[in-house]
Amino acid sequence: MFEPDASESTEWLPGKSKTLRRTVPLLLVGLVIFVAYLHFFVDIPEMIVTIQQIDIFYYSLAIAVLLLNMLAYSLTWQYILRPLSIKVSFMKTMMITWVGAFVEFFVPSESIGEDVSKSYLMAKESGENTGKVVASVLGQRIISMVVTLIVLIVCSLSLLSSQYTIPSSVSILMALVSVGTAIPLIFIFLLCIKEQLSHRLIDLLIRFCVFISRGRLNLENLRAKAKNALESFHQSIRFLGKNPRSLVQPLFFALASYFLSVLVSYFVFASLGYTVSFVLLTIVYSLSRSLQSIPTMLPGEVGFIEPVMTSLYIALLGPQAATVSAAATILTRVLWVWLRLPLGFIALQWIRRRGLL
Repeated sequence: MFEPDASESTEWLPGKSKTLRRTVPLLLVGLVIFVAYLHFFVDIPEMIVTIQQIDIFYYSLAIAVLLLNMLAYSLTWQYILRPLSIKVSFMKTMMITWVGAFVEFFVPSESIGEDVSKSYLMAKESGENTGKVVASVLGQRIISMVVTLIVLIVCSLSLLSSQYTIPSSVSILMALVSVGTAIPLIFIFLLCIKEQLSHRLIDLLIRFCVFISRGRLNLENLRAKAKNALESFHQSIRFLGKNPRSLVQPLFFALASYFLSVLVSYFVFASLGYTVSFVLLTIVYSLSRSLQSIPTMLPGEVGFIEPVMTSLYIALLGPQAATVSAAATILTRVLWVWLRLPLGFIALQWIRRRGLL
């Protein structure tokens, strides 16, 4: 939460040779884990045949919906930036959002790399105090977490009211994810409203950074910058809290983004000639999305999320759907990871040409 300048380190940004040496081995580990999972739980030849029979029309719709999802996600942030008087064009906001999607592939926890990169780039582009920018990014994160939690609870109640039999393993996971989402939300709210708590936390982080740097960082200088950033951060949070109407549009686009995310899965299954309840798809998406925040050290959580998604689909749709579940998971992850990655890289080059890195 410090003021960025031209000399600041951008270690969060993936460097070419260093990143390849670190990412490729971990990526291969993740792929081996997923292949091993398929070997023991899915008929791989049958799954390949299923994928080969994909309906290109519906899969193209899934691609189009994914792009619309990124558009809605960017608009969520844009409409949080506006009431905070952070004046940046929507095109730049969207490009920075795409860079965040690119960076998160290389960082072990989705929210860390994405939020840090977005905060850094937006602060440099807008010239605004970093604390104000961080407030906008955190505001978007809070809205996304609240939407995830509410949607998951509503869908769970919907299944229970329809007397749908939810496997005990899925029920337990839903409860754990709900609690695991609620606790960080409470902690974030406390940091937002309790200024002393946030100051103490930042001071501890600064002391830790100074300690591991072995004196290379100036403690008092960092404290001064942190105090300035925190004051701006809390002023921005208080402004948003006192103007709830300013959050109506971000909430709308957050819900739209969430709906479009689930719609991607719907069209992927449709491309395989399989119709799945939107409620079931929402539950799988909500659970897998929440679990992506767990730092596994695997790039893009490849090798972790795929078995989770496939297992959830099999649990909810039945063992007879194992093949189509695995096929749908692979095709969905191709879009969320391997399509967004090159598009994010293109956005990164656009950002580089603007001299923000």
